[in-house]
Amino acid sequence: MEEHFVWVTTRRLQPGSLEEFERAWRPAPYPQGLRRAFAYWSEDGQEITGVSFWDSKEACDTWRASESEAQRRASMAPYVVEEREGFYRGRELAVPQR
Repeated sequence: MEEHFVWVTTRRLQPGSLEEFERAWRPAPYPQGLRRAFAYWSEDGQEITGVSFWDSKEACDTWRASESEAQRRASMAPYVVEEREGFYRGRELAVPQR
């Protein structure tokens, strides 16, 4: 099975700030080694979880230490109340066909 390298970040946002936060959240330039990214938000728009898939832990760590990521985080900061993050290794689970 293929192994995945995943960075997950969950942020609680200021009420009513989801749209502004999403504009600040998009990375520029696009990170090297990032394969796919997903965003999931709560019904009330006050919590958002980002899930990104990377070529390796080193690729993710390089991005996280970059000036571009520091600038992105600074742009998001006015909208964030709380943040939790973690880096994981894993694989897709087989789901039986019906």
